[in-house]
Amino acid sequence: MQKAVFAAVLGLGVCALATPAAADGPLLTEIVVVEATPQAQDYSLTGEVRARDSVSAAFPVAGRVVEIFADEGETVAAGQVLARLDAVQQQQALRAAEAGLTTAEADQRQAADDLAREEELLARGATTRAARNTASDKLHIADGTLGQARAELDRAQKALADTELTAPAAATVTARMAEAGQVVGAAQPVMDLALSTGLEAVFQVPEVLLTGEAPPADIRLTRLADPATAFSGTISEIAPLVDERTGTVEITVRIDNPPPGLTYGEAVRGTATVTEPGQIVLPYTVLSASGDAPAVWTVDPETRAVTLTPIEVERYLTGRIVVASGLGAGDLVVARGAQFLFPGRVVQAVGEAQ
Repeated sequence: MQKAVFAAVLGLGVCALATPAAADGPLLTEIVVVEATPQAQDYSLTGEVRARDSVSAAFPVAGRVVEIFADEGETVAAGQVLARLDAVQQQQALRAAEAGLTTAEADQRQAADDLAREEELLARGATTRAARNTASDKLHIADGTLGQARAELDRAQKALADTELTAPAAATVTARMAEAGQVVGAAQPVMDLALSTGLEAVFQVPEVLLTGEAPPADIRLTRLADPATAFSGTISEIAPLVDERTGTVEITVRIDNPPPGLTYGEAVRGTATVTEPGQIVLPYTVLSASGDAPAVWTVDPETRAVTLTPIEVERYLTGRIVVASGLGAGDLVVARGAQFLFPGRVVQAVGEAQ
């Protein structure tokens, strides 16, 4: 393929003629100075839009699902109930805890009244200190029982609350993994939620594109369904490992200004401009041949005589070639008229003083 492209380019090059001079004089032609200059190259890949933050919603306790209130694709508000478990046992436990607290509060009030009465009698000398101490001990016990009753009520209330699954923030349901009547375990995902905190695009980038310098942070994005809709993003994460199956690295791009209607799962195209440093780029008209390999005519800066120099072409661009090896910065190369040259031929740049 490289040889075919080279042959085609060479065929075009011979059409650009140099200006012949007298046989005993230098050949007038165009001469270019080789420079290693940075080259900008665009790389485009297709990625998928997803939520910047997502969570799997699950009950903290096991149980049987009795109601599901949100469907896939539905938008929910923070605190909205998404699903509910059978809560008969938890409701019974809550009623028992409330009754226990009522009893403990009554016992504590009675013990406090008894202690106050014993202290008053002791002050008048109408009772013994032992009776007063007994009343004090009973109050301490009642206080402890009351504290336990309150803690039991808190646990019962939390257990009942755990039978309701609520949205932690405004979100969109992206997947539903349970149905009414299904028994689920503690922490078993029931729904996947995409939080309304922003969007990002995920790209699987071939490892070979990341072997050089780090990719630019700014990425140009377009919707695949509507290429005219352009927006921008910033690389927020580069996976540290290469996927062994695909040979790609996952790169996440935070979408800075999502257009209206952009949603989860939509395909987008991302384009990055990479500047490749130190590349030698020459016009295609410099090409000649040395056997089956590409070559150029280089000029001796002292004698102005030419030499056919083999080169390695890294790639062919429109009207230009990128040279991988064979030339160095500062070399002089004949840009046109290779068909008039032979080793040792003296040349002179057009416009150069005689």
